[in-house]
Amino acid sequence: MTPTLRASEPHRFALAPDLEISRVVTGLWQIADLERDGKLDAGQTAETMRPYVKAGFSTFDMADHYGSAEDIAGALRASLDPAATVQLLTKWVPKPGSYSREDVRAAVEISLGRLQSDAIDLLQFHAWRYSDPGWLDCLFWLQELKEEGLIRHLGVTNFDAPHARMALSSGVDLVSNQVCYSLIDQRPSGAMTELCAETGLHMLAFGTLAGGFLSDRWVGVADPTPQGLETWSQMKYYRFIEVAGGWDVFQTLLRAVREVADKHGVSVANVASRYVLDRPGVAAVIVGARLGVSENIEDSRHVFGFRLDHEDEHRLAGAAAALTPIPGDSGDEYRRPPFLTASGDLSDHFDTFPAPYETVEGPGARTRALSGTVWEDLAGFSRAVRQGHRILVSGTTATHGDRLIGGDDPAAQTHFIIDKIEGAIQSLGGSLEDVIRTRIYIDDEGDWEPVSRAHGLRFAHVRPTNTLVKAGLIGDGYLVEIEAEASLE
Repeated sequence: MTPTLRASEPHRFALAPDLEISRVVTGLWQIADLERDGKLDAGQTAETMRPYVKAGFSTFDMADHYGSAEDIAGALRASLDPAATVQLLTKWVPKPGSYSREDVRAAVEISLGRLQSDAIDLLQFHAWRYSDPGWLDCLFWLQELKEEGLIRHLGVTNFDAPHARMALSSGVDLVSNQVCYSLIDQRPSGAMTELCAETGLHMLAFGTLAGGFLSDRWVGVADPTPQGLETWSQMKYYRFIEVAGGWDVFQTLLRAVREVADKHGVSVANVASRYVLDRPGVAAVIVGARLGVSENIEDSRHVFGFRLDHEDEHRLAGAAAALTPIPGDSGDEYRRPPFLTASGDLSDHFDTFPAPYETVEGPGARTRALSGTVWEDLAGFSRAVRQGHRILVSGTTATHGDRLIGGDDPAAQTHFIIDKIEGAIQSLGGSLEDVIRTRIYIDDEGDWEPVSRAHGLRFAHVRPTNTLVKAGLIGDGYLVEIEAEASLE
């Protein structure tokens, strides 16, 4: 006998002492898709958000590039009775390049104006690549704006575990990391979950319904092929399905989810959401809405009316294990092939990457890369030198400007050092894959393992020759120094 559907009031989660959000957040990324044929009327579209607020789904997630989503959310906030609070979470996703403290302030002020607010509830930052240290500058300046009161809380989006850790250990007050997390994509279940347990960071999970593919509509349906897809979300998550093993394997997963859903008298989407909500470290799932076209209020309420038991968990985990794991860490779909985006590349976002570091020709046939640390001028050396097909990278510490990145965390320092090495090599026309030798110097013998593990994570697919030496490093706080050699032949 099928149980009767039970709807329940949306559960809340304290992301911070003064920021309580709905555990099902309404995502507004599809505003951009809806505006392909013209801009929506902000006031009229805001009216379609009122039923969500009334039903208790008062948290909305958007970004500066989701069409006019911020304007629409601002119109909603302005139209509500002051007692009817909403939580407006947005993102700043700058294109690759150099940014100043003034640029960061200007970007935040633009969002504040659109949201019609004196402070952003949660500002989430996205970095396109880590080899350009400008992403850290942006976060430090956002931290300043948080302390000034223009931002209530800071988060990141699509960060992998090492770089979320790096930001935290460098003094950035992060409360959340928004990552793709679903029965199809379980990358956050490893290192990111461990980081959350260790630091108190929380995940906001998007892609939980895979652009709607994890729903009743697609159970037993023939492969739509790319030509049969209707929205950018479908185009994006169809790529995830292909990488995870293809449509037939996905249908096996869907049937398992359908069995669990039938047991509880709920929808496939409810089970997919409940599964991710129950993962450690997850504060909320983000379910996209096509405002004015379709709404998911009543169905989302059922997420809170049932619980998955041990048998359900075992059934779902077994079905998900049959899929091919999505490669890499969280956010890698935006940083390296396969690019799991609607277009299959990054062309919808920007054209090119500028070089991370300044390069200078000479003397002779050399080209030099400069990272700008005080040590380079003081001691008269370059961060890296290319001559012919060979690139040599100087001993590199976790220095960035006048800051020590990574605090007293040896793994975080190591990851930033490797980022600097990668940036220098990229600036001279190579890549981390061209590295043929590394030399590691550590100050404390007890740090050998976290340093080695960080090196192993970054170079597992390259396997250069390597030497690790205990040495007395110069400078306060430096735990590790690394030099590298690369060959472009």
